[in-house]
Amino acid sequence: MLCVYLNYILTREIALRKIWDYDNYFTARSMDVFITKLRKYLKEDDNVELMNVHGNGYRLVVKDQLQ
Repeated sequence: MLCVYLNYILTREIALRKIWDYDNYFTARSMDVFITKLRKYLKEDDNVELMNVHGNGYRLVVKDQLQ
């Protein structure tokens, strides 16, 4: 889903509903843990950044993208 929304904000609500089919405290915490682990792997590439957009969701930014 982050790749589909590349360089755009993926709201938490959209991600939770499309991936887990519902939005509650436990699925939200599961997503937080997953995002933390994903960031750990992505930080090895300086051209990729997974950003929190406070109050909205996440944004996957890829720099030096071939146009």
